[in-house]
Amino acid sequence: MKTTAVRLYGAMDLRMETFELPKITEDEVLLKVVSDTLCASTYKAVKQGTSHKRVPADIAENPVIIGHEMCGELVEVGKNLQNEWKVGQKIVIQPALKLESGYDPGYSYRYIGGDATYAVVPKIVIERGCMIPYEGENYFSGSLVESLGCSLRGLKGFYHTDYTDYRRTDGAKKGGKLAILGGAGPMGIGAVELAIGYAGVGKVVVTDLDEARLDYARKNCSAEKAKARGVDLVYLNTKDMEDPAKALIELSDGGFDDVFVMVPVPALFTMAERICREDGCINFFAGPAVHELQGSLNLYRVHYDGIHVVGTAGSIPEDTVDTIRLIEEKKIETGGLISHILGLSAVAEAVYAMEKPSGAKKVCYTSLDLPLTAIADFEELGKTDPLFRELDKIVKANGGLWCTEAEKYLLANGPRLK
Repeated sequence: MKTTAVRLYGAMDLRMETFELPKITEDEVLLKVVSDTLCASTYKAVKQGTSHKRVPADIAENPVIIGHEMCGELVEVGKNLQNEWKVGQKIVIQPALKLESGYDPGYSYRYIGGDATYAVVPKIVIERGCMIPYEGENYFSGSLVESLGCSLRGLKGFYHTDYTDYRRTDGAKKGGKLAILGGAGPMGIGAVELAIGYAGVGKVVVTDLDEARLDYARKNCSAEKAKARGVDLVYLNTKDMEDPAKALIELSDGGFDDVFVMVPVPALFTMAERICREDGCINFFAGPAVHELQGSLNLYRVHYDGIHVVGTAGSIPEDTVDTIRLIEEKKIETGGLISHILGLSAVAEAVYAMEKPSGAKKVCYTSLDLPLTAIADFEELGKTDPLFRELDKIVKANGGLWCTEAEKYLLANGPRLK
Protein backbone atom coordinates (compact mmCIF):
# COMPACT_ATOMS: atom_id res chain seq x y z
CA MET A 1 0.00 0.00 0.00
CA LYS A 2 1.39 3.36 -1.03
CA THR A 3 0.76 6.54 0.92
CA THR A 4 1.41 10.18 0.19
CA ALA A 5 2.51 12.10 3.25
CA VAL A 6 4.23 15.24 4.49
CA ARG A 7 7.42 14.21 6.25
CA LEU A 8 9.93 16.04 8.44
CA TYR A 9 13.62 15.65 7.51
CA GLY A 10 15.05 18.39 9.72
CA ALA A 11 14.30 21.83 11.11
CA MET A 12 12.01 23.65 8.66
CA ASP A 13 12.45 20.82 6.13
CA LEU A 14 9.08 19.34 5.15
CA ARG A 15 8.59 17.28 2.00
CA MET A 16 5.48 15.74 0.50
CA GLU A 17 6.36 12.31 -0.86
CA THR A 18 4.75 9.10 -2.02
CA PHE A 19 6.22 5.90 -0.62
CA GLU A 20 5.40 2.31 0.29
CA LEU A 21 3.96 1.47 3.70
CA PRO A 22 5.00 -1.81 5.33
CA LYS A 23 2.41 -4.57 5.45
CA ILE A 24 0.50 -4.43 8.74
CA THR A 25 1.18 -7.05 11.40
CA GLU A 26 -1.48 -9.09 13.20
CA ASP A 27 -1.55 -6.40 15.91
CA GLU A 28 -1.83 -3.32 13.67
CA VAL A 29 -4.43 -1.59 11.50
CA LEU A 30 -4.26 0.35 8.26
CA LEU A 31 -5.94 3.74 8.54
CA LYS A 32 -7.28 5.86 5.70
CA VAL A 33 -6.77 9.38 7.00
CA VAL A 34 -9.59 11.67 5.89
CA SER A 35 -8.85 14.86 7.83
CA ASP A 36 -6.19 16.42 10.01
CA THR A 37 -6.28 19.85 11.62
CA LEU A 38 -3.06 21.82 11.82
CA CYS A 39 -1.69 22.64 15.25
CA ALA A 40 0.84 25.15 16.54
CA SER A 41 2.57 22.24 18.30
CA THR A 42 3.44 20.86 14.88
CA TYR A 43 5.02 24.18 13.94
CA LYS A 44 7.15 24.03 17.10
CA ALA A 45 8.36 20.53 16.16
CA VAL A 46 9.07 21.60 12.58
CA LYS A 47 10.94 24.71 13.71
CA GLN A 48 13.05 22.89 16.28
CA GLY A 49 13.64 19.67 14.35
CA THR A 50 15.71 17.14 16.31
CA SER A 51 16.05 19.51 19.29
CA HIS A 52 12.33 18.96 19.94
CA LYS A 53 11.80 16.38 22.68
CA ARG A 54 9.36 14.31 20.57
CA VAL A 55 11.37 14.30 17.34
CA PRO A 56 13.89 11.44 16.85
CA ALA A 57 17.53 12.23 16.19
CA ASP A 58 17.68 10.27 12.91
CA ILE A 59 14.95 11.99 10.87
CA ALA A 60 17.39 12.95 8.11
CA GLU A 61 17.63 9.23 7.29
CA ASN A 62 14.24 8.13 8.67
CA PRO A 63 11.80 11.04 8.25
CA VAL A 64 8.62 11.15 10.33
CA ILE A 65 5.07 11.96 9.21
CA ILE A 66 3.72 15.14 10.80
CA GLY A 67 0.16 15.84 11.98
CA HIS A 68 -1.40 14.54 15.18
CA GLU A 69 -5.06 15.66 14.92
CA MET A 70 -6.23 12.91 12.60
CA CYS A 71 -9.58 11.30 11.91
CA GLY A 72 -10.29 8.55 9.41
CA GLU A 73 -11.54 5.03 8.85
CA LEU A 74 -10.02 1.58 9.07
CA VAL A 75 -9.36 -0.16 5.75
CA GLU A 76 -7.52 -3.22 7.06
CA VAL A 77 -7.47 -4.83 10.50
CA GLY A 78 -4.81 -7.21 11.78
CA LYS A 79 -5.86 -10.77 12.65
CA ASN A 80 -5.53 -10.34 16.42
CA LEU A 81 -7.74 -7.25 16.46
CA GLN A 82 -10.69 -8.37 14.35
CA ASN A 83 -12.97 -9.12 17.31
CA GLU A 84 -12.74 -5.51 18.48
CA TRP A 85 -12.15 -3.43 15.34
CA LYS A 86 -13.87 -3.55 11.94
CA VAL A 87 -13.08 -2.36 8.43
CA GLY A 88 -15.00 0.86 7.74
CA GLN A 89 -15.01 1.92 11.40
CA LYS A 90 -14.27 5.60 12.06
CA ILE A 91 -11.60 6.39 14.62
CA VAL A 92 -9.55 9.22 16.08
CA ILE A 93 -6.04 8.97 17.49
CA GLN A 94 -5.08 10.25 20.93
CA PRO A 95 -1.43 11.14 20.23
CA ALA A 96 -0.13 11.55 23.78
CA LEU A 97 1.11 8.01 24.48
CA LYS A 98 2.94 9.10 27.67
CA LEU A 99 5.99 7.04 26.74
CA GLU A 100 9.26 7.56 28.60
CA SER A 101 10.84 8.36 25.26
CA GLY A 102 8.35 11.17 24.70
CA TYR A 103 7.64 9.85 21.21
CA ASP A 104 4.12 10.30 19.87
CA PRO A 105 2.18 9.92 16.58
CA GLY A 106 2.53 13.01 14.41
CA TYR A 107 5.98 13.79 15.78
CA SER A 108 7.99 10.61 16.02
CA TYR A 109 6.84 7.82 13.71
CA ARG A 110 7.71 6.91 10.14
CA TYR A 111 4.35 5.38 9.24
CA ILE A 112 1.69 7.19 11.25
CA GLY A 113 0.77 10.86 11.15
CA GLY A 114 -2.26 12.92 10.22
CA ASP A 115 -0.80 14.55 7.12
CA ALA A 116 -0.92 11.37 5.07
CA THR A 117 -3.43 9.58 2.87
CA TYR A 118 -2.87 6.25 4.66
CA ALA A 119 -1.09 5.33 7.88
CA VAL A 120 -0.18 2.22 9.85
CA VAL A 121 -1.41 2.42 13.44
CA PRO A 122 1.21 0.54 15.51
CA LYS A 123 0.53 -1.89 18.31
CA ILE A 124 1.65 0.54 21.04
CA VAL A 125 -1.07 3.06 20.10
CA ILE A 126 -3.80 0.41 20.24
CA GLU A 127 -2.47 -1.20 23.43
CA ARG A 128 -2.53 2.12 25.26
CA GLY A 129 -6.15 2.79 24.32
CA CYS A 130 -5.15 5.67 22.06
CA MET A 131 -7.09 4.54 18.99
CA ILE A 132 -10.65 5.46 19.89
CA PRO A 133 -13.98 4.78 18.11
CA TYR A 134 -15.72 7.86 16.74
CA GLU A 135 -19.31 8.03 15.49
CA GLY A 136 -19.63 11.73 14.77
CA GLU A 137 -21.39 12.82 11.60
CA ASN A 138 -18.29 14.43 10.05
CA TYR A 139 -14.53 14.01 10.02
CA PHE A 140 -13.41 17.55 10.84
CA SER A 141 -14.98 17.35 14.31
CA GLY A 142 -13.04 14.14 14.85
CA SER A 143 -9.85 15.95 13.96
CA LEU A 144 -10.71 18.66 16.49
CA VAL A 145 -11.05 16.11 19.30
CA GLU A 146 -7.36 16.28 20.18
CA SER A 147 -7.20 20.07 20.57
CA LEU A 148 -10.56 20.20 22.34
CA GLY A 149 -9.40 17.38 24.59
CA CYS A 150 -6.43 19.51 25.64
CA SER A 151 -8.78 22.36 26.61
CA LEU A 152 -11.03 19.86 28.39
CA ARG A 153 -8.06 18.57 30.38
CA GLY A 154 -7.30 22.20 31.24
CA LEU A 155 -10.79 22.70 32.64
CA LYS A 156 -10.53 19.44 34.57
CA GLY A 157 -7.12 20.54 35.89
CA PHE A 158 -8.46 23.53 37.82
CA TYR A 159 -9.09 22.81 41.50
CA HIS A 160 -10.41 24.51 44.62
CA THR A 161 -10.03 23.97 48.34
CA ASP A 162 -12.44 24.43 51.22
CA TYR A 163 -10.06 25.75 53.86
CA THR A 164 -12.34 24.83 56.74
CA ASP A 165 -11.48 21.17 56.22
CA TYR A 166 -9.02 21.31 53.28
CA ARG A 167 -11.34 19.31 51.08
CA ARG A 168 -10.35 19.61 47.43
CA THR A 169 -12.76 19.86 44.49
CA ASP A 170 -11.43 19.25 40.98
CA GLY A 171 -12.54 21.17 37.89
CA ALA A 172 -13.52 24.74 37.11
CA LYS A 173 -15.83 26.10 39.82
CA LYS A 174 -19.47 25.38 39.07
CA GLY A 175 -21.37 28.62 38.58
CA GLY A 176 -18.09 30.48 38.95
CA LYS A 177 -16.24 33.04 36.88
CA LEU A 178 -13.62 32.04 34.31
CA ALA A 179 -11.13 34.32 32.55
CA ILE A 180 -9.37 33.17 29.36
CA LEU A 181 -6.41 35.50 28.85
CA GLY A 182 -5.13 35.74 25.28
CA GLY A 183 -8.08 33.55 24.41
CA ALA A 184 -9.39 34.58 20.99
CA GLY A 185 -7.30 31.99 19.13
CA PRO A 186 -8.39 28.45 18.28
CA MET A 187 -7.52 26.92 21.65
CA GLY A 188 -9.28 29.76 23.44
CA ILE A 189 -12.41 29.40 21.32
CA GLY A 190 -12.39 25.68 22.06
CA ALA A 191 -12.10 26.45 25.77
CA VAL A 192 -15.08 28.80 25.51
CA GLU A 193 -17.17 26.10 23.80
CA LEU A 194 -16.32 23.66 26.58
CA ALA A 195 -16.88 26.23 29.32
CA ILE A 196 -20.38 26.78 27.94
CA GLY A 197 -21.28 23.19 27.02
CA TYR A 198 -19.43 21.22 29.69
CA ALA A 199 -17.92 23.07 32.65
CA GLY A 200 -21.03 24.71 34.11
CA VAL A 201 -19.43 28.08 34.83
CA GLY A 202 -21.58 31.19 35.15
CA LYS A 203 -19.41 33.84 33.50
CA VAL A 204 -16.60 33.73 30.93
CA VAL A 205 -14.43 36.71 30.01
CA VAL A 206 -12.10 36.33 27.02
CA THR A 207 -9.29 38.84 26.49
CA ASP A 208 -7.04 39.45 23.52
CA LEU A 209 -5.00 42.25 21.94
CA ASP A 210 -6.12 41.56 18.37
CA GLU A 211 -9.52 42.97 17.41
CA ALA A 212 -9.74 40.81 14.28
CA ARG A 213 -9.32 37.66 16.36
CA LEU A 214 -11.88 38.93 18.86
CA ASP A 215 -14.34 39.68 16.06
CA TYR A 216 -13.91 36.15 14.72
CA ALA A 217 -14.51 34.68 18.19
CA ARG A 218 -17.57 36.90 18.79
CA LYS A 219 -19.08 35.79 15.49
CA ASN A 220 -18.36 32.09 15.80
CA CYS A 221 -18.92 31.60 19.52
CA SER A 222 -21.38 34.33 20.35
CA ALA A 223 -22.51 35.86 23.62
CA GLU A 224 -26.10 35.20 22.51
CA LYS A 225 -25.44 31.48 22.19
CA ALA A 226 -23.79 31.43 25.60
CA LYS A 227 -26.67 33.33 27.19
CA ALA A 228 -29.12 30.76 25.85
CA ARG A 229 -27.17 28.19 27.86
CA GLY A 230 -27.13 30.33 30.98
CA VAL A 231 -23.58 31.69 30.66
CA ASP A 232 -22.57 35.36 30.57
CA LEU A 233 -19.86 35.62 27.88
CA VAL A 234 -17.79 38.79 27.38
CA TYR A 235 -15.01 39.51 24.87
CA LEU A 236 -12.59 42.27 25.84
CA ASN A 237 -9.77 43.96 23.95
CA THR A 238 -7.16 44.95 26.55
CA LYS A 239 -4.62 46.40 24.10
CA ASP A 240 -5.04 50.07 24.99
CA MET A 241 -6.08 49.65 28.63
CA GLU A 242 -3.90 51.40 31.17
CA ASP A 243 -4.64 48.76 33.81
CA PRO A 244 -6.39 45.72 32.32
CA ALA A 245 -6.19 43.77 35.58
CA LYS A 246 -8.19 46.47 37.37
CA ALA A 247 -10.80 46.45 34.60
CA LEU A 248 -11.09 42.66 34.78
CA ILE A 249 -11.49 42.69 38.56
CA GLU A 250 -14.29 45.24 38.21
CA LEU A 251 -15.92 43.24 35.42
CA SER A 252 -15.89 40.13 37.61
CA ASP A 253 -17.12 41.88 40.77
CA GLY A 254 -13.94 41.18 42.68
CA GLY A 255 -12.03 38.56 40.75
CA PHE A 256 -12.18 35.23 38.96
CA ASP A 257 -12.40 31.72 40.34
CA ASP A 258 -10.40 30.25 37.44
CA VAL A 259 -7.97 31.77 34.92
CA PHE A 260 -6.56 30.26 31.74
CA VAL A 261 -3.31 31.80 30.46
CA MET A 262 -3.38 30.93 26.76
CA VAL A 263 -0.24 32.78 25.63
CA PRO A 264 3.24 32.11 27.09
CA VAL A 265 3.80 35.68 28.27
CA PRO A 266 5.07 36.17 31.86
CA ALA A 267 3.13 39.42 32.27
CA LEU A 268 -0.13 37.55 31.61
CA PHE A 269 0.78 35.03 34.30
CA THR A 270 1.38 37.84 36.77
CA MET A 271 -1.92 39.46 35.79
CA ALA A 272 -3.70 36.14 36.27
CA GLU A 273 -2.71 36.13 39.92
CA ARG A 274 -3.91 39.72 40.34
CA ILE A 275 -7.38 38.95 38.99
CA CYS A 276 -7.88 35.75 40.99
CA ARG A 277 -10.20 35.90 43.92
CA GLU A 278 -9.49 33.95 47.13
CA ASP A 279 -9.01 30.24 46.34
CA GLY A 280 -8.63 31.16 42.68
CA CYS A 281 -6.85 28.76 40.33
CA ILE A 282 -4.51 29.66 37.44
CA ASN A 283 -3.79 27.24 34.59
CA PHE A 284 -0.63 28.27 32.72
CA PHE A 285 -1.91 26.47 29.64
CA ALA A 286 0.35 27.99 26.99
CA GLY A 287 3.39 25.96 25.98
CA PRO A 288 6.56 28.09 25.87
CA ALA A 289 8.91 27.52 22.94
CA VAL A 290 11.94 28.10 25.20
CA HIS A 291 13.10 26.07 28.19
CA GLU A 292 13.69 29.08 30.46
CA LEU A 293 10.68 31.37 30.93
CA GLN A 294 10.55 33.13 34.28
CA GLY A 295 7.34 34.58 35.70
CA SER A 296 6.35 36.11 39.01
CA LEU A 297 3.38 36.28 41.30
CA ASN A 298 2.59 37.62 44.75
CA LEU A 299 3.58 34.88 47.20
CA TYR A 300 1.64 36.60 49.99
CA ARG A 301 -1.54 35.83 48.06
CA VAL A 302 -0.44 32.27 47.40
CA HIS A 303 -0.23 31.69 51.15
CA TYR A 304 -3.02 33.82 52.59
CA ASP A 305 -5.54 33.79 49.73
CA GLY A 306 -4.84 30.21 48.66
CA ILE A 307 -4.11 30.99 45.00
CA HIS A 308 -3.41 27.75 43.12
CA VAL A 309 -1.18 27.38 40.06
CA VAL A 310 -1.32 24.42 37.67
CA GLY A 311 -0.15 23.68 34.18
CA THR A 312 -1.79 21.14 31.89
CA ALA A 313 -0.38 19.97 28.58
CA GLY A 314 -2.07 17.60 26.19
CA SER A 315 -4.78 15.17 27.21
CA ILE A 316 -5.32 11.51 28.00
CA PRO A 317 -7.62 8.89 26.39
CA GLU A 318 -10.32 9.64 28.98
CA ASP A 319 -10.46 13.23 27.70
CA THR A 320 -10.68 12.02 24.10
CA VAL A 321 -13.63 9.78 24.96
CA ASP A 322 -15.35 12.60 26.88
CA THR A 323 -14.80 15.06 24.02
CA ILE A 324 -16.17 12.61 21.46
CA ARG A 325 -19.26 12.16 23.63
CA LEU A 326 -19.78 15.93 23.85
CA ILE A 327 -19.52 16.18 20.06
CA GLU A 328 -21.79 13.21 19.36
CA GLU A 329 -24.40 14.53 21.80
CA LYS A 330 -24.09 18.02 20.22
CA LYS A 331 -23.30 19.65 23.55
CA ILE A 332 -20.49 21.58 21.90
CA GLU A 333 -20.29 23.06 18.41
CA THR A 334 -17.14 22.65 16.33
CA GLY A 335 -17.82 24.50 13.07
CA GLY A 336 -16.83 27.85 14.54
CA LEU A 337 -13.30 26.60 15.17
CA ILE A 338 -12.59 26.05 11.46
CA SER A 339 -11.41 29.13 9.57
CA HIS A 340 -9.58 27.51 6.61
CA ILE A 341 -9.59 24.36 4.51
CA LEU A 342 -6.69 22.90 2.51
CA GLY A 343 -5.42 19.80 0.80
CA LEU A 344 -2.29 17.78 1.53
CA SER A 345 -0.17 19.60 -1.03
CA ALA A 346 -0.62 22.89 0.87
CA VAL A 347 0.36 21.55 4.31
CA ALA A 348 4.08 22.37 4.28
CA GLU A 349 3.62 26.04 3.40
CA ALA A 350 0.69 26.35 5.81
CA VAL A 351 2.82 24.99 8.65
CA TYR A 352 5.75 27.29 7.82
CA ALA A 353 3.31 30.23 7.81
CA MET A 354 2.26 29.43 11.39
CA GLU A 355 5.24 31.51 12.53
CA LYS A 356 2.68 34.32 12.30
CA PRO A 357 -0.68 32.96 13.53
CA SER A 358 -3.77 33.73 11.46
CA GLY A 359 -7.36 32.58 11.60
CA ALA A 360 -8.48 29.68 13.76
CA LYS A 361 -8.14 25.96 12.99
CA LYS A 362 -7.18 24.84 9.48
CA VAL A 363 -8.51 21.46 8.39
CA CYS A 364 -6.61 19.43 5.81
CA TYR A 365 -8.47 16.90 3.70
CA THR A 366 -5.61 14.61 2.81
CA SER A 367 -7.07 13.16 -0.39
CA LEU A 368 -7.43 16.61 -1.98
CA ASP A 369 -5.14 18.97 -3.87
CA LEU A 370 -6.42 22.29 -2.57
CA PRO A 371 -4.64 25.51 -1.59
CA LEU A 372 -5.06 26.96 1.87
CA THR A 373 -8.41 28.75 1.58
CA ALA A 374 -10.24 30.90 4.11
CA ILE A 375 -13.94 30.22 4.52
CA ALA A 376 -14.37 34.00 4.48
CA ASP A 377 -13.06 33.99 0.87
CA PHE A 378 -15.58 31.49 -0.50
CA GLU A 379 -17.93 34.17 -1.81
CA GLU A 380 -15.24 35.95 -3.84
CA LEU A 381 -13.75 32.70 -5.14
CA GLY A 382 -17.22 31.48 -6.04
CA LYS A 383 -17.54 34.21 -8.67
CA THR A 384 -15.26 32.18 -10.94
CA ASP A 385 -15.12 28.72 -9.33
CA PRO A 386 -18.30 26.60 -9.07
CA LEU A 387 -16.82 24.51 -6.24
CA PHE A 388 -16.51 27.53 -3.97
CA ARG A 389 -19.81 28.96 -5.20
CA GLU A 390 -21.60 25.89 -3.85
CA LEU A 391 -19.51 25.74 -0.68
CA ASP A 392 -20.29 29.39 0.00
CA LYS A 393 -24.01 28.69 -0.36
CA ILE A 394 -23.82 25.73 2.03
CA VAL A 395 -21.77 27.57 4.63
CA LYS A 396 -23.97 30.66 4.57
CA ALA A 397 -27.01 28.47 5.16
CA ASN A 398 -25.20 27.24 8.29
CA GLY A 399 -24.62 30.70 9.74
CA GLY A 400 -21.23 31.09 8.07
CA LEU A 401 -19.75 28.02 9.77
CA TRP A 402 -18.02 24.99 8.27
CA CYS A 403 -20.35 22.02 8.56
CA THR A 404 -21.06 18.39 7.69
CA GLU A 405 -22.83 19.22 4.43
CA ALA A 406 -19.93 21.40 3.26
CA GLU A 407 -17.43 18.66 4.09
CA LYS A 408 -19.41 16.03 2.21
CA TYR A 409 -19.69 18.27 -0.85
CA LEU A 410 -15.98 19.08 -0.78
CA LEU A 411 -14.93 15.44 -0.44
CA ALA A 412 -17.20 14.46 -3.33
CA ASN A 413 -16.31 17.32 -5.67
CA GLY A 414 -12.94 18.75 -4.65
CA PRO A 415 -9.80 18.31 -6.78
CA ARG A 416 -8.12 14.97 -6.01
CA LEU A 417 -4.49 14.56 -5.07
CA LYS A 418 -2.58 12.92 -7.93
